[in-house]
Amino acid sequence: MTIIGVFDSGVGGLSVLQHIRRSLPDARLIYLADSAHVPYGDKSAHYIEQRAITLTRFLIEQGADAIVIACNTATAAAATSLRQHFSCPVIGMEPAVKPAVLATKSGVVGVLATIGTLESARFAALLERYAGDVDIVTQGCPGLVEQVEAGDLHGIRTRDLIERYTAPLLSRGADTLILGCTHYPFLASLIRDIVGTGVTIVDTGEAVARQLQRRLLDEVGLKSDLQLDICRSGFSPATNDELFYTSGDETQASDIMSTLWGSVVNALQLP
Repeated sequence: MTIIGVFDSGVGGLSVLQHIRRSLPDARLIYLADSAHVPYGDKSAHYIEQRAITLTRFLIEQGADAIVIACNTATAAAATSLRQHFSCPVIGMEPAVKPAVLATKSGVVGVLATIGTLESARFAALLERYAGDVDIVTQGCPGLVEQVEAGDLHGIRTRDLIERYTAPLLSRGADTLILGCTHYPFLASLIRDIVGTGVTIVDTGEAVARQLQRRLLDEVGLKSDLQLDICRSGFSPATNDELFYTSGDETQASDIMSTLWGSVVNALQLP
């Protein structure tokens, strides 16, 4: 059985895990939420890199054939280092600048992300490569990760933050918004309610699942019965093989993971 290790600063990476489960229904998934250290956005690149190495080593010890960094900030800080330290495929996240540039009609794209992602060299390289004549307007979003970690997906505080962060982007004429943090897809319905139906919202989870499957086929020899099925309707995580870890409080993690994952999760303590 192919084993996929996935980690994030907290529970946001579950949005990516859902896409991976849909695309690889027979794989075993091990998810690690580093909730004792969330958010990564206000940490130094060196700190995040060391956490990423520690978490990746643990996942490989559990038998992971491939690693997914389900965090834009951790990808920017640690993807290169992880690929140097470990021989297995390492799949990272990055804000979906290219598809957003292709989608915009107004010529203005807004990016909602953590400060760590927006200030990274990796993000700067994305803009240089794909932005072209499109105006990319960025917005750091302090506090949004914490709202998702608390399970507050529709509350007044969360709505206030989203209104505050999207207003400058909309005022600049953005008709496309990039969700540049894996926590943010869990707020997509509230973001849609605030910005309206005329704004395209871009999430990169599906693209990451596709890239993961391609790398597995190329490097690990993925069995034919795990072929990509990203368009399969329905999502029933309770019927599949997943294992969840947290570096934070197990009870709190189990509660919020169960809500976001859509079935009962019993998170284990990271040793």
